[in-house]
Amino acid sequence: MSVDLRTRSDLAPPQVAATALLARDLPAAFERLGDRAAEVATRTLRPLLVEIDGEAWTWTVEGSRAVVRPGPPVGVDRWALVRFSADQLEQLAADLVTPVGLWTASSLDIVDGSISHVMDWWLVLRAALDDQRWEAVADIDLPDDLERSFAPDDDPAEMRRFLEQAGYLHVRGLFTAEEMAQVSVDMDAAAPTYRRDDGRSWWAETVDGPRLVRMHGFEAHSPTTAELLDDRRLLRLAEVPGCGHVRRRSDGNAIEALFKPLGVTEGISDIPWHKDCSLGRHSYECCSLTVGISVTGGGPTTGQLRVIAGSHRALMWPALADPTTMGLPEVALPTETGDVTVHLSCTHHMAQPPTERERRVMYTDFRLPTPDEEATRAAHTELMRRSRDAAPRNRSQPSTV
Repeated sequence: MSVDLRTRSDLAPPQVAATALLARDLPAAFERLGDRAAEVATRTLRPLLVEIDGEAWTWTVEGSRAVVRPGPPVGVDRWALVRFSADQLEQLAADLVTPVGLWTASSLDIVDGSISHVMDWWLVLRAALDDQRWEAVADIDLPDDLERSFAPDDDPAEMRRFLEQAGYLHVRGLFTAEEMAQVSVDMDAAAPTYRRDDGRSWWAETVDGPRLVRMHGFEAHSPTTAELLDDRRLLRLAEVPGCGHVRRRSDGNAIEALFKPLGVTEGISDIPWHKDCSLGRHSYECCSLTVGISVTGGGPTTGQLRVIAGSHRALMWPALADPTTMGLPEVALPTETGDVTVHLSCTHHMAQPPTERERRVMYTDFRLPTPDEEATRAAHTELMRRSRDAAPRNRSQPSTV
């Protein structure tokens, strides 16, 4: 089992016009999908009326098969209506963006119905257009002890097997308490250099006022952190999957430092359930490794990472989903200072908000090597700029107050 799930390349992205997609390619793809459309959709699919530059097409189910018909729905009382630009539909089909990515950027125009109707059809779209064969949830085999943690010098083969099956790792005591104490001091010193809307930080409103919650490019403010990025203890984690993962070069943002304050009322500090590929580009980049370094410990009252074991192996909504409907176990990952968590970019996870004491954590990542580094970096950066970095301005996490 490999965690390299890529089926597309930035060297040869799909070039399909929206009109050809709707009139020819998508109907053919739905035909090849056959009865699997009903298996992919976890709920009954409401007909979806898709408007593109004044033209209308209906995505619907006839029998157990998905079909595309020109014009509005016929013979039904209810349907959902979404408007895409030609460019948006082409990017959706090519997996360069998802409905979640458009929604996060406030550019998803749902006229009737809800995003859930669009997301249900997105599952069918991906199953029809992508080469990846996902596992049925009922067939996913998981490790016996989902709360298992590893020591830094444990057998890499055991760590790889657990990561491939479960989609995450918890490594105890990778860094020292003294190193994390210095990082914490550096976070306090760096905070005044960030400003709201500076393009390199996230902010949230709390019961006590506005708070800085995420600092991009923190390595420039912390010599200790910069050294840790090149430390063999950290780099060894990239070798665990055996896929050649390397540290992402990302224009001065190699690592982000996060404050997790109490009482967030608006904005995003603790991101709800999502996959890191939820905005788009799954078939170009997954699975990358996201590494969380616990500057302070985390737990039920101080905030912690929670994951859905095995969720990287199933086709499901990449965000906005109710974890109780996924059919896979939810696992909490409490940490001590200096511990590290690793999760695959396709693993569903969330940051549980603190309720008694604030938490501090840093995040960096390792990506799969690509034949065209510049093209991949440019495409990834554009997606982050358009969607992820707009999230704290356009969306808010559920309030804990």
